Amino acid sequence: MRWLIALLCISVVSLSHASTAPTLRGKPVDKVLVVKSERKLHLMGRGEVLKSYRISLGKEPTGAKVREGDLRTPEGFYWIDWRKTSDKYNLSMHISYPNARDAANARKKGVSAGGMIMIHGTPLDDEYPEWFFSTLDWTEGCIAMRNADMREVWSLVQDGTLIEIRP
Repeated sequence: MRWLIALLCISVVSLSHASTAPTLRGKPVDKVLVVKSERKLHLMGRGEVLKSYRISLGKEPTGAKVREGDLRTPEGFYWIDWRKTSDKYNLSMHISYPNARDAANARKKGVSAGGMIMIHGTPLDDEYPEWFFSTLDWTEGCIAMRNADMREVWSLVQDGTLIEIRP
């Protein structure tokens, strides 16, 4: 029953935002799909890939996040639930990790699931140019992008958008 109510709420919110949502190729972005094995973030609209971006992942990119500090990027279904500017990583969008399954799995193991998983830009660093960060997995579990790509994603993806992260 809760799923039915959640689905109804999501439908109403989606319809109410449809007329004001930014579009790409004439379609609103209704899903973000991350495929970790490809190091790609895809903006989706009505089941179609509208645009793709190269990403970097956590320092331990294989496998789903299990606990705080494991340096893995989560896998599963989440929401983009809020955003902020960041002194360290420019723009950042928060992913609603942990979901109920992640929290339950961490509890069973007696560990903290962690949190603060973001899609964010790359640091502005005098010692390391931006291209350096895009060639390796360097985050603590977040999804990182070039700053120009992050600005574009920020402008196209609204809070409340579904994000699926696949292995």
